[in-house]
Amino acid sequence: MTTVVPASGQPILEGERFHPTVARHGMVATSHTLATDVALQVLRDGGNAIDAAVTAGFALAVTQPRSGNIGGGGFMLISKGDGSAPEAIDYRERAPAAATATMFQDDSGEVVEDRSRFTHLAAGVPGTVAGLALALERHGTLSLKEALAPAIKLARDGFTVPKRFTEGLESARPRLERWPATLNTFYKRNGDAYQPGDLFRQPALTRTLQRIANDGVKGFYEGKTAELITEEMQRHGGLITREDLKAYHPVVRTPVHGSYRGYDIYSMSPPSSGGTHIVQILNILEGFPIGQFGHNSADTLHLMAEAMKLAYADRSEYLGDTDYVDVPLAGLTSKAYAEALRGDIEPGRARPASEISPGQPAAYESPETTHFSVVDKWGNAVSNTYTINFSYGSGITVKGAGFLLNNEMDDFSAKPGVPNAYGLIGGEANKVEPGKRMLSSMSPTIVKKDGRNFLVTGSPGGSRIITTTLQVIMNVIDHGMNIQTAVNAPRIHHQWLPDEVRIEQGISPDTIALLEKRGHTVVTNSAMGAIQSIMIGKDGTLYGGADPRRSTSSARGY
Repeated sequence: MTTVVPASGQPILEGERFHPTVARHGMVATSHTLATDVALQVLRDGGNAIDAAVTAGFALAVTQPRSGNIGGGGFMLISKGDGSAPEAIDYRERAPAAATATMFQDDSGEVVEDRSRFTHLAAGVPGTVAGLALALERHGTLSLKEALAPAIKLARDGFTVPKRFTEGLESARPRLERWPATLNTFYKRNGDAYQPGDLFRQPALTRTLQRIANDGVKGFYEGKTAELITEEMQRHGGLITREDLKAYHPVVRTPVHGSYRGYDIYSMSPPSSGGTHIVQILNILEGFPIGQFGHNSADTLHLMAEAMKLAYADRSEYLGDTDYVDVPLAGLTSKAYAEALRGDIEPGRARPASEISPGQPAAYESPETTHFSVVDKWGNAVSNTYTINFSYGSGITVKGAGFLLNNEMDDFSAKPGVPNAYGLIGGEANKVEPGKRMLSSMSPTIVKKDGRNFLVTGSPGGSRIITTTLQVIMNVIDHGMNIQTAVNAPRIHHQWLPDEVRIEQGISPDTIALLEKRGHTVVTNSAMGAIQSIMIGKDGTLYGGADPRRSTSSARGY
């Protein structure tokens, strides 16, 4: 049996995890069982998928502080069961008004990398609270207070700490304990980490969430919470002001749309690069008989890696916040452009990254993460990915408010041509500008067939989000896998630079040898992504696939 071995060295794909969860009326797949449970209860009580998704989002902010958040931002894709066009809600963080293009460079113009990662300057204006509230306002049936109630209860009464919670705090201790508010919030009074089985309560976060429940989004972006955030900034040289918080607004956008072998692919539009490049890679691969070549065969993986290189090269040049720069979206996602790129792929040879540069799409037309997917009994589907960037974000907790600040400013190009923490190269299109949303790889995706929602998916994983989501789509469409097997299968990743194919354990040594013979540098590394997916059968049966790469993941339905 194929296994994937994470950094811990312990196999994580067990035989019983190859069977999807099956339900008829509703399904929730999240990265934490408690969030799954409270969201599923919303569906049982008659709420819709948007109600359940917002409830899950706030619950994850309590139970999974390393990635769930109210101090970060993200993207939500909503596709109604009535066949109407999907909608995207962009609640990505924004640069403060005082941000400048050179704020992460020293006097000689060199990048000071930790400045964009582990200081108060690293934080963008959070968008999660406003984004989840907007989704509820537009499409939900619950009040914001009702959607927050389970999260408030979990924060106030506490929850039993799982092993992953303890391991995360222990591994991140060197940068978390630098900040007294973080140490006081997430560790015991004597400085020890909470151990598996301990009860973890968050009184400061409870008060913050209660202010949102009482006063709506103003309870976060104005009033006491805004005061706590700005005081935190003023104490440590941060840039976020009361005006920045009050001016924050999420944006409703049109998702990127493409097609692949008769399926409609809808994914997040800029400032995410995810949807654009998922569609672009699928367009390139559509010209090859991937199904005939076989899952994770040398031929298939070679073509996938070559297509990935081309897309990531384009990402470095063209992608940014479309409110600030023109992005040639129609060109990048066109079949004609993919055909031209496909012609440069050599079946028997890996092209070195040095031979690849950003292409020339057609003319310009006038963003540690967690993902969850929800489908309700009416066929409504929600795919949501949100983040504070690194595990535990900047590591900085807002004193008195109980939540961590993001370090999403690192997702801008600190200096065009210089890689960020994920090794991604950015250009002028993604430079720092006041009020701008930084580029992302988050790729909440919904696949439709014959006008019906078919697959709801998305993943964390930094630069690997795009390729993780891509491979689950291909595993289902090209290789006919059930959703749990599609989620479990070993993954690969290539992002142009560094010039290497990263693979999970489980790829055949013979296949690796064939890839190396073609000129690929193959590097085996830890598990990639933690994708949470739901497939909808023709008869409406729901199949949930939670990723075992994250031990607390769960898919449950009724």
